Amino acid sequence: MSARAYTAGALPRGSSASRSPQGGVRAPLLAAALCALALVLVWAVATHVEAFRVRDAELLRHFALIEGERINRAARVLLHLLNPVQYTIWAVAIVLFALARGEWRLAPAVAVVMALAPLSAEVLKPMLAHPHVGFGLTVGAGSWPSGHATAASALALSAVVVTPSRWRMLAAALAAVFMLAVGIALLIRVWHMPSDVLGGYLLAMLWTALGLTAVRASERIRPARPS
Repeated sequence: MSARAYTAGALPRGSSASRSPQGGVRAPLLAAALCALALVLVWAVATHVEAFRVRDAELLRHFALIEGERINRAARVLLHLLNPVQYTIWAVAIVLFALARGEWRLAPAVAVVMALAPLSAEVLKPMLAHPHVGFGLTVGAGSWPSGHATAASALALSAVVVTPSRWRMLAAALAAVFMLAVGIALLIRVWHMPSDVLGGYLLAMLWTALGLTAVRASERIRPARPS
């Protein structure tokens, strides 16, 4: 992600790399637009389509029936990692790792993503509150999108972004496992509807895409000086 200086003649004239060594803003900006569209669609369907609302509740009930002390303990421990203090520790560690790698643009970008993503979830919850189909389970009306799913995804995606490219595929796989595990834990504990969890994933992806867009735009406007 960091800007790289190219000496004259190091690349063929007119090559795409010589025109934009840092990468363009189009891809992350398009990803952000798609995430925003998906967020609107998920909320609209989860709120206004009765068949989906029923299916949402049925899926939650299946997860709620999962029993076992070890499973429930694991779910509690996993969600505890996302409490404010623990979340802050993980976020600071990710930012410090980015700074240690010399990613002076990327570090503040992921810091903003990890701060604003869960905050925006908390702002949206009361604004978009709607009653759920119960089936004997109680999830509050102001539950969409899931703040825990948003926070977990913001951490995971930020960690992937600051990981060196040679390890990024592994980091992405681990991030996906972590995000999925947190989502399942939320459903087992009956803290959120499945649609809430999906909304949290999408909200974190939206913020991450916007962060990458800002980084790439800054690289284009003010390229890093040759070392």
